[in-house]
Amino acid sequence: MAHSEALVVVNGSQVSCIGLDWEDIPDFLGAKYGEVARRLDLSFNQLRSLTGLKAFSQLEELIVDNNLLGNDLRLPRLPRLHTLTFNKNQISFALLDHLAEVTPALEYLSLLGNEACPNQLVSMDKDEDDYQRYRYFVLHKLTKLKFLDTRRVTQWERSEAEARGAFMKVVKLKNDQVSALILLERRRHVTHTGSKDNARNHKGVFTKCRYIYYGKHSEGNRFIRNDQL
Repeated sequence: MAHSEALVVVNGSQVSCIGLDWEDIPDFLGAKYGEVARRLDLSFNQLRSLTGLKAFSQLEELIVDNNLLGNDLRLPRLPRLHTLTFNKNQISFALLDHLAEVTPALEYLSLLGNEACPNQLVSMDKDEDDYQRYRYFVLHKLTKLKFLDTRRVTQWERSEAEARGAFMKVVKLKNDQVSALILLERRRHVTHTGSKDNARNHKGVFTKCRYIYYGKHSEGNRFIRNDQL
């Protein structure tokens, strides 16, 4: 641990602990820097927990990109935190209510590369409609955000989030779920037409669908209801 302590980089109120393979935040970090740190960067570690943040009550910016943080993540109350980046972790929508409770001043949030966020990092996988619905849902939960991911929150988005954001939850399908839905669609088609040959030639939308839309404004077969899973 003494070796890790020597690798901590401090510049005024900015503390960086990048690429140290930490699985938890060590006690010495809070004891030594908890009162002075305003910006803390813990990127490129192996963190599964952030319980060590209890000592950082004055924290304003937190960067924890490229870790192993998941839905069981719990943060201490951080009343001054306005910037939080969770890029490339294992986070879904389950964390949003918790963030609303413990980070009341949050204005800048990035969730790129997580389960919650439709893939905006690989251009061939982009789906702008899904990504916009994701933004509405997040903004419905975290009403004070000014930036989400790489984009400024517009007044139009804020109005849409308030009006219908609660119905915009989009969840990424796993490969086995997509395969099961393709099979289900083909079986239904065979039943309807009575022809297996037609089923073999059928090109259903499920082969391209990677998200579930939980809402009242379903657009045909593009999205799948809960009772079809």
